[in-house]
Amino acid sequence: MRQKRFFIALLVAVISALLFTAGCAPVTEKTTVEAPKQIPKAPETQQVTLTLKFTEQDSTTYKVTTETERSVKFEGSLPDEDVFKGGATGNKIEMTFTQQIQTIDDRGNAVAKITIEALKYLAKIKDSTVLDFDSSKAVHQNSPLGKLVGQSYTIKLSPTGQVLEVSDTGDAQTAVRGGSSEAKAALKLVSSDEIKQRHALRTLPAADKNRLRTGDNYSSTESFSFGLMGSKAYEKIYTLKKVKDADNRRVAVVEMDAIPTSEMAEQLYEGQPTSNFSQMSDSTETYTGQLKLDLAAGKVEESFEKLLSEWLVVDPSARQQGDTEPAAVRMTATHLYRIEKID
Repeated sequence: MRQKRFFIALLVAVISALLFTAGCAPVTEKTTVEAPKQIPKAPETQQVTLTLKFTEQDSTTYKVTTETERSVKFEGSLPDEDVFKGGATGNKIEMTFTQQIQTIDDRGNAVAKITIEALKYLAKIKDSTVLDFDSSKAVHQNSPLGKLVGQSYTIKLSPTGQVLEVSDTGDAQTAVRGGSSEAKAALKLVSSDEIKQRHALRTLPAADKNRLRTGDNYSSTESFSFGLMGSKAYEKIYTLKKVKDADNRRVAVVEMDAIPTSEMAEQLYEGQPTSNFSQMSDSTETYTGQLKLDLAAGKVEESFEKLLSEWLVVDPSARQQGDTEPAAVRMTATHLYRIEKID
């Protein structure tokens, strides 16, 4: 009986801890690139260079999609189904922007002016939509998020895809200031941290490791915080799968698979309370990604990374009581980043 009461108390904690905060938050990323592993190749196989290239005044349009979501589903026999009601909480943001290269320094870093062309923003709490914005709809154009369309800011990009600096955000931030939840959401979109997350490309190797042949790989590490379920670190392994011809372009295709790693574990868990739920749960996860890079132009055609984690916790007293439909809670967390070239 004591185990049963304890499990019910934990279920209540899950409702408040997981369904009123959106998504899984990336904690940090540490590039720990290893030397490419050489695999014997046929004589005609050539090395390619995985790097971004910039040309002054060049203009390219991209669409970035980010999605974070946490969901809870209660299963089996529960004492009060109205109390133990699951659902999903999170947001999905689509931003289309033009990137115009202003200057390039002697290290190949480029200063780029970013102009927001279109925006969609969907947010929900426990399956209830709390914000549904689409800049293509006339009714939304004068709202705080609508005022972001046409606004610009400046970033400094490295050939490895890092955002080195963010500047000129003042006009965009002034345009959306306000006390409403939508204004706060709009202001966050043009904060320096959010801009860096949006424009940083995590799928490229370090500059001194960017010459690869098909089958070579490189790696980096990234960690995520899952709130009540703790934090996890992953080693992301990128492999150059092939170089294909497409519309008179040579496109490199890189695929990513990730595995949990103990690296960074001590700093992740230091000072964190032990989660009863994380200890009681069975977890599964998939973390995959892909990069398509136009080698001649040095531009990303498409890149995405998606993490899907799931935890299942079953009432520990179920076996003792011989329950055929034991109470259980199934939790999932999703984190998606995708960028694709539009024009």
